[in-house]
This record gives sequence, structure tokens and C-alpha cells, in this order.
Amino acid sequence: MDIRRVRKGLLSRTSGMKHKVVMFDQLESVEEERRQGVTMDERGGELMLVSPRPLDRIGLDGLPAIVAQAGEQARWRFLEFFTAIIRNKNSRMVYVRAIGPSLAWCEQRGIGDLRAITPMVVAAYIGQHPGVPPTVKQHLAAIRMLFDWLVTGQIMPRNPASPIRGPKYVVKRGKTPVLSAEEARTLLASIDIRTIAGLRGRALIRVMVHTIARVSAVIGMRVQDYYPKGKRWWFRLHEKGGKFHEVPANHQAEAYMDAYLDAAGIKEDKKGPLFRILNRWRQLTPNCMSRIDVFQMIKRRTRDAGLPPNTCCHTFRTTGITAYLENGGTLEKAQAIASHESARTTKLYDRTGDEITLEEVKRIAMSI
Repeated sequence: MDIRRVRKGLLSRTSGMKHKVVMFDQLESVEEERRQGVTMDERGGELMLVSPRPLDRIGLDGLPAIVAQAGEQARWRFLEFFTAIIRNKNSRMVYVRAIGPSLAWCEQRGIGDLRAITPMVVAAYIGQHPGVPPTVKQHLAAIRMLFDWLVTGQIMPRNPASPIRGPKYVVKRGKTPVLSAEEARTLLASIDIRTIAGLRGRALIRVMVHTIARVSAVIGMRVQDYYPKGKRWWFRLHEKGGKFHEVPANHQAEAYMDAYLDAAGIKEDKKGPLFRILNRWRQLTPNCMSRIDVFQMIKRRTRDAGLPPNTCCHTFRTTGITAYLENGGTLEKAQAIASHESARTTKLYDRTGDEITLEEVKRIAMSI
């Protein structure tokens, strides 16, 4: 087998058989080979599926045996599920973490055939799942979606997960921590803006609060996504599902962004990432920040500012929505700014009633 076929692939030998390990970002090229009529055997061995993430964190270290034994059509159908159906890398990772353990659980109990997985088997797995209700419901949805794909590909006669109901879980108030306006100002004021890292961090946090955007949408912006329209500057956010969401910048967001871009010297690199990582010499590189980079930066900044340790990326989304509603904004407009499909989702981020609840509890304490 020509190892050059897979840019990031690995070649190993197990009992004399060659295995090609294909990273998720090479699955598209594998699908192209299939369309050209190349089979797994012609490529020189069994095709195994792994993630670029540490394998023990993913839960899927190769093509599951129960899938590999189901035939080549089933193997291809399984791979197609992660390439043709799950296009988003973050969603793909979540689905791998949901499906991998479920198939491994079946293999550990002697179920070696996909067609032997019945509704009772799926119900037993869901019943012993150690996760919290939201996680269990998410994993059940992933399993149901996979079997739907196998059924339409004529691999399975029916979907064994279709009749299974997940645990009940009703949420009326989100659990994401929120910062008060004073705490948000304290955080921004505590950042040392004498360095490019400080200017980048201040601009990034301000954009997340101002646009009420997901961290992935913010770090996905290019330099050209901060652009003038009329008398104001605007942000073009890259939201989930390939959607673009435009939000005007206020004067403070403009000031922070302009200071960062002037110091960074990247205004002319229109196609380059807006928020970039630093190298060992604390200089900006052409590479985009990841969600983990932002999370670690926020943890450092909040720790230095003496803010709650549970502050995370999503905190600024909650903080922005709450601040907007406290200043007289409407739920419908908050939904539009946050790019939520449902107002119920936006309501989960609303913390304006917290102080009212506290005052009412104080009334009870005063009367006893």
C-alpha cells in the first residue's frame, strides 16, 4: 500500500495484515476513491477510522468490529454517515463519542452482527447509560440517526432505536454562569493591552458580549468579516449550518477592534483569520484560534481578574442577552441578535429574574 495516499495516515501491521488509519479530514478523499471504483482490498487492507483527537478521549479507535464484519457495503455506509451526513467537525466529534461506546457495548456482550441489535438491546444500553439526561438524549438521537442511515442503505431491515424513548428532561432556566455588567467591565479593565495578546483578548471578549455569538462563530470570522456599511462597522458571523449573521458594532467594539487590528497589522490580509494564535515569541501567526485556545485564555483572564472560576466561553453569550434585556430590549430582538431558531432557547439565557427571586426570598426570611 502506498502510504502517500493518506497525508496524515499511519501504517501498522497486526498479524501480518496491513491497516490504513484514516483521519477524519481525509474521509472525503476515501469517498472519492469509492466513486472511482477502488475497493478496500485494492487499497491493501482494512480501512480503520480514527479522529485527530486523542483516541482515548474519542472512544473510537478504529472501524468497529461489528461494522467491519457486516460487509463492505456496511463499512462504506458507516463511513458515509460521517462524511455525507455529519459535515460539521464539532458535530462529527460528538456523534463519534455517542456511537463508538454504544457499538463497543454491544460487542462486549457478544453481539457481533448489526442485524442482531434489537430495540431491547438499545433500550438496555440507554437504561444503563451513566450520563446525565441531556447527554443520554443526545446519544440516543445520534444512534437513531445512524441506524436510520443504515436502514435507507438497506444494511438494516429496521431501526432498532426508533421506538426507544429517552429520559424526560425539562429545562426552564439555563445553567450557564453569567457575569454582571460590573464584573464584565472589571474583566475588560484587567487586561494588559500593552501586548498584542492583551489587545486580541480584549477585542475577542468584547465581540462575544456585543454580538451574543457562539465562540465558534466569532473565531470563524475572517478579517474581511469586519467591514464598513454606511457610517458603521459590522461583524459577519459564521454561524452553524453555514449561515451568516450580521451584527452592527457599537463604538466600544469598534475601538477595541481597531486597536487590535492596528497593532496586529493584518488589515490587508482580508482572507486571513481575524483572531489568530501566538507563537513562542508571542507574535501572531497566520493560524486561527480554536475554541480550546479561547477557553484557556478566558480562564486565565478571569482568574487574574478575580472572577468566578466557572466562567466559560458561553458565559459571555448569557451575559450579553441578560444585559440587553435588563436595558429594555425585547426577547424577540434578543433572539434575532443571538441567531436562535426559537425564543425558548433565548429565554434559557435570560437571568433578569434572578435578583427578583432573591428579593422575594429575603421577604420570607424577614417574616420569620
